[in-house]
Amino acid sequence: MSKINRRNFIKLAGGATLSGLSIGFPFVSFGATHKVVVVGGGVGGCTVAKYLRKLDPNIEVTLIEAKPKYQTCFLSNEVLSGDRTMDSLTFGYDGLKKHGITVVHDRVVGIDPNKKSVRTAGGKSFAYDRCVVSPGVDFKWEAIKGYNPKVAETITHAWYAGPQTMTLRKQLLAMKDGGTAIIVAPPNPFKCPPGPYERAAQMAMYFKHHKPKSKVIILDPKDAFSKQGLFIQGWTRYYGYGTDKSMIEWVSGAGGGKVEALHAKKRTLVGLVDEFKGDVVNIIPPQKAGKIAFDADLVDGDWCPVNKKTFESKRHAGIHVLGDASDAAKMPKSAYAANSQAKVAAAAIVNALNGREPGTPAYVNTCYSLIAQDWGISVAAVYKLNESTNIIESVKGSGGVTPMDASPKLHRQEVIYAHSWFKNVVHDMMG
Repeated sequence: MSKINRRNFIKLAGGATLSGLSIGFPFVSFGATHKVVVVGGGVGGCTVAKYLRKLDPNIEVTLIEAKPKYQTCFLSNEVLSGDRTMDSLTFGYDGLKKHGITVVHDRVVGIDPNKKSVRTAGGKSFAYDRCVVSPGVDFKWEAIKGYNPKVAETITHAWYAGPQTMTLRKQLLAMKDGGTAIIVAPPNPFKCPPGPYERAAQMAMYFKHHKPKSKVIILDPKDAFSKQGLFIQGWTRYYGYGTDKSMIEWVSGAGGGKVEALHAKKRTLVGLVDEFKGDVVNIIPPQKAGKIAFDADLVDGDWCPVNKKTFESKRHAGIHVLGDASDAAKMPKSAYAANSQAKVAAAAIVNALNGREPGTPAYVNTCYSLIAQDWGISVAAVYKLNESTNIIESVKGSGGVTPMDASPKLHRQEVIYAHSWFKNVVHDMMG
C-alpha cells in the first residue's frame, strides 16, 4: 500500500466503522427488550448479529440462515489450484450462539413490514422491532441464452463456495493437458470484482504445475477490470501473458468477449464475433440482489436502495439491507465491505432502538487477490458518506494498492497478509 503502513491500516480498519458514532462500546440499555431479526448468515448477517449483541446485550437477536454451515467465497479460488481444501472454508454458527444469538436454520419466504414479522418455509413467524436483510446475490439467468440453474450443475458458476467449487476443481483435474478452460466474466456491478481474474490465475497455477500445455481464456463484456495492471503484471511474470505461449488470454468486450449464448452439450459459447469451445467452461452470470430482497419488495431495479448512513431501506422503514444486495456505491461488493457496513448498521440500529440519532459513519474495504503461491496483490480504502448525495466516497489519500514496482518480498508478504486477513474476518464475523 502506497499511502500508509499496512498494519496501521488494518488497525484503523478494525475500528473505523464504529468510531465517531454516538454510542459507546458496549452500550447497555435498561429499557424494554428489543428484537432484531437478521436474514442471511453470510459476512453481513453474521457481523451485524454479533455486533448488535456486543453494542447492546439487551437486544434479542435472531439470525435465520438456511444452510447449517457457512463456506467462505473469499479465498475459495485457491481450491481450484489445490492450495486450499473446502474444509478450510467451512464454519459453523456455534460462535454466534455463544454471544447469545438465536440461530435458526430455515429459509425465509416473506417479510411483512407492516406487521413487522419474518416468515420461514418451516411455517414459523418471528416478530421484530428492526429487521436486517443480507441476502447476497442471485443471477440473471436470462442474460445468456441456454444457461440456467440446471445446466449450471455441470457448467458451473461456482460463485458460491460449495459443491460447484468442487465440481469445477474435478473438471480441471480431468481435463487433458493441452485443453482449454473458459471463464465467462460478468458485467459490472457484481460480487467480488477481482474474482474472475484471480480465478484465472489460480487455474493457470494448477496448469503450470500439472498441465503445462493448457490455457485459460477469460471472455469479458468489459474493457477494464479491478486491479487490471497488477493482474497483468502477475500473469506476465508467471504465466507468459502477452506471448504466444501465454497460459491466460483475456478477451475484452471490444475484442468480442461478450457472450450471448451457450450450447451446453458442445461446451461452446457464442460471442458477438466468434464462437469459443472449452474443455471446461465456467460461466459467472450477471447478478442482482438475492431472491428474498425481491420477494420483500426491497429492490429498485437490480439492487436495494438504502440510506447509506444507516443502511435502512428506502422502500420499507425498519428494514436494513447490507452487503452485496445493497446499492452501496462507491463501495465494491466484497466480503470486507459487507463486514464494514454491518458494523455501521449495528450501531445505527442500537441508536435508533434507544432513541438516539445515528452518528457519523466511516467505512473500510480491503481486498486481496492471489496470483501465484508467492505473489499477492491488494487494494484497500477508507470511505466516508457524502450526505448531500447519499454516496459513499473514498477518503483521499487513504489506503491504496500494491505498488507496480513492489519487490518480490512485498508480494510474498501480501500472500501472508491475505491468509491472516481471512482468519481475522472469519473470527470477526463468527468468533
